Amino acid sequence: MLGADLGIRELRWSTMVWGGGGGGAAAAVTTAATAIATGQAECVVAYRPMAQSDTGRLGYAKYFYDHHYLAHGVGAPAQVCALRTQRMLEHEGVPASAQRALVLAAYHHAQNNPSAAGYGRPLDEEGYAAARMIVEPFRLYDCSRESDGAVALILVSAERARALRPDPAYVIGGAQGAPGGYSSQTENDTDYATAGYGERTDCRGVAGRLWDATGLGPGDVDVVQAYENFSGAAVASLIDHGLCPPGPAAGEVLTFENLIAQGGRLPVNTGGGNIADSFVNGMGLAVEAVRQVRGTSVNQVAGARTSLFIGGPMAPLVSSVLFGHEEVL
Repeated sequence: MLGADLGIRELRWSTMVWGGGGGGAAAAVTTAATAIATGQAECVVAYRPMAQSDTGRLGYAKYFYDHHYLAHGVGAPAQVCALRTQRMLEHEGVPASAQRALVLAAYHHAQNNPSAAGYGRPLDEEGYAAARMIVEPFRLYDCSRESDGAVALILVSAERARALRPDPAYVIGGAQGAPGGYSSQTENDTDYATAGYGERTDCRGVAGRLWDATGLGPGDVDVVQAYENFSGAAVASLIDHGLCPPGPAAGEVLTFENLIAQGGRLPVNTGGGNIADSFVNGMGLAVEAVRQVRGTSVNQVAGARTSLFIGGPMAPLVSSVLFGHEEVL
């Protein structure tokens, strides 16, 4: 359909990434890069449109929840992620302040982004705490936006990118997948309180394979765009990637001051993210990751040379991709 609408002469390659929610968002980028690297395509568009006013939203996703969840009173994505997040808070000891800091940082960044849904609507701790409970431990502002929109990233070879513009962002590496059985065993998987990226005794994990593919590590990341369908899931993904410690110590790193672009040690979701900017299955986060490498973000991190995009956490399959400046190659 897109090929016809765009009037292209020949459609040489097309594919889709499987997985629930936005778990495959980062994988769409690495899949496109794979097609170019193997000669299957020369120019690939990784895209996601959403028109929920016409199609409705999957808040009550009967295609999925009828099979497992409805008999137990679980009928929405917020409830599924809340189960895992509550486990992370109660049994792993991650403080709830980490969720709040991530949300407040997103709204802080949105105030400099005129296209963000949260622009002109600042949020403070009192406002966050006073918001109604959606499902414990998520209050209203812990939940992602509902948006109509479309996002597209154009990928070409490194050589062609250099010829097209002076500031391309390079795909340094990526990974996708899940530990065996993660989120598909009806709430009985081993790594229940994680986001699904972590390492097990019998597998390296998506995050570990990302660092293997790039030759870099968590300490080399300058800025992060972490998919937050819900705030707790994003916190879990930061832990899984080694960007902050697990347990109570996570609260020492995940503070508002550390998460903002203006001097933070771990700037996160600098465009406002799914929570304060817009929700198009997280692909807006991928665009913001590219902007950081180019130096064109409305909340630019000084000297950013690496920008990590983490796809939808706590999904059946997950993915991550690291973008970088030419200096990183």
